[in-house]
Parts: sequence; structure tokens; C-alpha cells
Amino acid sequence: MPLRGSLRSFSLPTFTMSVSDDASVQASIEEVWYLKEITFKFDRDAPPRRVKIITQNFNGPCSLIAICNILLLRGDIEILPPERKTVSYEMLSQLVGEYLLTSCPDVDISAALSIMPHTIKGMDLNPVFTDATRFRPAGAGGELKLFEQAGIKLLHGWLVDPDSPEYAVVSKTKDYDHSVNLIVEADHISKGRLVVAEDDHGPGPSSSSNQAGPSGASSITAHPNLTDDERKKVEDAIVIQHFLDRTQSQLTYYGLFNLASTLSPGSLVALFRNSHLSVLYKSPNPDDSALYSLVTDHVFLHEPSVVWERVEDVEGGASTFVDSEFVRASPAGGDYAGHTGESALAALEADTAAMTLEERADHTLARELQAQEDAEAREVRAKRENERAQREGQRRLTEETKAPERHRKRKKECIIM
Repeated sequence: MPLRGSLRSFSLPTFTMSVSDDASVQASIEEVWYLKEITFKFDRDAPPRRVKIITQNFNGPCSLIAICNILLLRGDIEILPPERKTVSYEMLSQLVGEYLLTSCPDVDISAALSIMPHTIKGMDLNPVFTDATRFRPAGAGGELKLFEQAGIKLLHGWLVDPDSPEYAVVSKTKDYDHSVNLIVEADHISKGRLVVAEDDHGPGPSSSSNQAGPSGASSITAHPNLTDDERKKVEDAIVIQHFLDRTQSQLTYYGLFNLASTLSPGSLVALFRNSHLSVLYKSPNPDDSALYSLVTDHVFLHEPSVVWERVEDVEGGASTFVDSEFVRASPAGGDYAGHTGESALAALEADTAAMTLEERADHTLARELQAQEDAEAREVRAKRENERAQREGQRRLTEETKAPERHRKRKKECIIM
């Protein structure tokens, strides 16, 4: 079967890339992420193995990192050499592309590679509140196709309980986008008495001072100028807004129970929650229905005992960090959990500053290569400008040399005349 795309084929099922590949480290510093080594056993009957996972900084592309971490944990791809400390977007995209090329012969590699750049800046996901497996992407980027091509399930737990009073309303709008559209329409109908403030971090309206709550619902819906259809829209919008307000973590207890009861032991899936994609792992123990989220926050880079976070409630307040053996973690002192905003940034900067020169070698190399590339570009431009100036100078000199001769010819011609 002919190969699709521009990548070459490999005979081995695991793909590697050497640190000597300069192209992978010429990415900008924002597209280079640190690696953390953990122990993981994907197959219950196989011995545990050491795996390099990708940690995420504040600007890391969570969708691409989630895809790659699942492929790494499954053993489908591998980052070499073992002493490598960082990885770039170029390297990850090539590893994923090569994996798809050999493992999924029917996949259009060109299309898959064209999708990957969209994962850097985030994905436009629109979860359906009645089905944990369904999303309706608002854009036409086709990012969801990449998960399907890599054989990775993309799930969410933002589900409405069928036994709740709000189910009848939420199940009609079905997804987040349509729900918000109805609220906006109802706000217009009620002349601004139903207000939705879009959260800066993604889906989920936040309350405002003039937002209509339960006490104000009757006064809005009883407005004499509303038709029956408009009144029904406002009533439904109030119900939906209360649902969104109560589920701003984008995970409900019904959804959490659904994930725990439907995922098979040992499952590795990508979970959408809090406008973020993470790796969700179902305990391989059949008697244990616990769910664990892979800890990829960069601030835990030097905490070997912090590997998984046990997902125990919808807000994350009761969650517990555990190690590779799923035993409660004992951080050595680098635990920055609870830091947000500027304090988190300061903690991250302090953590980075504490790294040894060896641990920061790849980032330094990336900076040096980028600087070298910029310098070479400036050199080329300067050389071209110099050559252009020399040519212009030679042209002017030639013109000046020929000027007296032309003047003499004109004088001679005048004399003859």
C-alpha cells in the first residue's frame, strides 16, 4: 500500500528520535516542554516500565500533550535517548505522524498533520450534556478526528442527571453552545434582565449582580409583554443558567459516577474538564473503581511521588495525589499545589531557577540555536545589503566616469553643427 503524506515508514512499532535532531530543538522556547520519568504498568501481566511523560507549563497545548502522554503510556511511541530532559512540538508531531503512518494505514497522514497545529492553541469543544462520548466542535478544524485516528477515547463528565428536574430542559438544548445561545436570546427577550457573563477561561457562565435568580424568575416570566413562546424560552433559559452556574467545573457527580461505572479497568482516555484535557486512568484492579488523572503540571516536575491525582469529587477539593503504585504521595518539598495566578508563576520561576545546568541544557540549546539562526539571517541580509550597496556604488562610479565623455561628445557635435 503506498504511503500517505511525506513521512517515511518505519518497520518498528515504537518510534524514536535522537537528541541530535536539531530541527526538534529549534522551536521557540514556548514550544519546548520538560519530561518527567515515572513508572507505569499498562498490562497487568507485564512488569512495570519507566516512561517519560510530558509536563505542561502555563502555555502548553493540553490536547496534544494528552494525546502524546497516552501514546507514551501505552508504549506506542517512545522518546529517546533516556537522558533527554525536554521535548519540542516538532518532535511530538513527528512521533505522532509516524505512529499513525505505520499503525493506521488507512489514515490520511497529510490531513492528520494539518490538524496537529490547531492543538497548540487549544480546541473548540462543545460537550453534549446527555452523552459522555459526544462533542459538537463549533469549528471546522476536525481536531476530534485526531483522537479517533490515534485510537484514543475523548470523554467528558459534564452530564445532566436524567432524574433531575432540569433534565427535561437541558436535554432539549443538548450541548453547551445551544444552551448559551438560548440564554442570550432570553436575555434579549427580557431586555437585559437575564445576564450571562462568559467566563474568561472557557465555557460556564458566572453570576453577575443583576442576574435573575430563583427569586427573580417569576417577575421576568410574568412580564405582560411576553408571548407564551417568549415566556417559555425565558423559563428554560433560567433553568439552564442555574445548571451551568452549579457545574462550572464542567463535571457533575452523575457524570463522575458514569465515568467510573462505564470505563473498563486499565482504561486510558482523554478527559475534558475545566476547559482542559487531561489523561484519565481507570484502576486496573477490578475491585477498585477509582479514577486517576495524570499529573502533568510542571511545578511537580521534581516530585517523583506525585504521579496521579485521585478524582474523588467534582470540584477537586478532596482529591489526593498518589505515586506510581497509587499510594498516597509524600512530596519532598516542591509541592506548589494551591498556588494560583502570580504566586503560581513565582513558584514556577523559583522551581525553574533551582534546576541544574544539565537539566536546563535543552532549553539553553534551543535558545542558542534560535539565536544562531537569527544571527545567520541577519548576516545574510547584511551581506545582501552590502552587495547591493557595492553594485549601486559601482553603477554611480560608472555613470560619473561616462559623464565627461558624454559632455565632450555633445560639445563636439555642437561645434560641427
